[in-house]
Amino acid sequence: MRIPQQLALMFGLGSQASPVSPGLATTTPANLPLPLPAPEAVLADRVRLADASMREKPLEVEVPSLEAQRPDLAVVFARVFQRLGFHRALPEFRVGYFPYAGLRSRIRMRGNLIEAGISDLLREARPLVLEALAEILLSKLFRHRPSREARDCYLAFARHADTTRRIEEVRRHRGGKVMRPPRGRFFNLVEIFDALNRRFFRGEIRVQRLGWSAVRSRTVLGHYDSAHSSITISRWLDSASAPRYLVEYVIFHEMLHVIYPVGRNGHRRVVHSAEFRAAERKFPEYEPARRKLKELSAGVG
Repeated sequence: MRIPQQLALMFGLGSQASPVSPGLATTTPANLPLPLPAPEAVLADRVRLADASMREKPLEVEVPSLEAQRPDLAVVFARVFQRLGFHRALPEFRVGYFPYAGLRSRIRMRGNLIEAGISDLLREARPLVLEALAEILLSKLFRHRPSREARDCYLAFARHADTTRRIEEVRRHRGGKVMRPPRGRFFNLVEIFDALNRRFFRGEIRVQRLGWSAVRSRTVLGHYDSAHSSITISRWLDSASAPRYLVEYVIFHEMLHVIYPVGRNGHRRVVHSAEFRAAERKFPEYEPARRKLKELSAGVG
């Protein structure tokens, strides 16, 4: 860094001064040195000059686009594949984002080509999350167990409040509910819902859709979908062998999900909280309904 000559002279940093004879030195007005400006004035002048220069020619900084900043998914999967050490030749990868109606992913292998599709909700995810998902999908493909670190990393992203809110929005706009009308062969779901709403909830529960499922499922008897504000009841219960109180219990259970939504305990989803279970037990036929469900599931009765 070069020091201005005037400042150098002030602090004795310039060229050597001429030797002065000992004793008194005489000076004349002609050889008196010019008055030097104060250091503060010099710095102020430099700031003004720099500011004027910036105004005349603005600083141009090239900022990479978001697409340029996002990692190449094929490179991510190839790197994770090599790290996991599957003892096979490195395949070709074709990976892309897809507008799924949720945070879903798929992977398959054809010859030496691995194709994977992940939700476009992951476009803004950190590279570490993408690597965790790549490990989970590749481990599933080759029947390995992913590391706990990868599972925890991905679940932390998937169950974050911002992510779940975006999933709800995407499912609401992209997804659709396939259900049958609420009037079945043996039970009318609207009549049962309205009666339960008046009896236990003072008529305050609101859903936009209510109907029987398209598939006769024996494992998923009911489902409340907050994204579509709907309750679906399995057609397996629309049967002469199912007592009315059992259908009422399943609908009552799903109505409680409107009041007690899914919570979080760290990374773990809490679908049925202690408050939910306590409210569920207030259903008058709670115990008979639970016993009947076990009988029907076992094929008895």
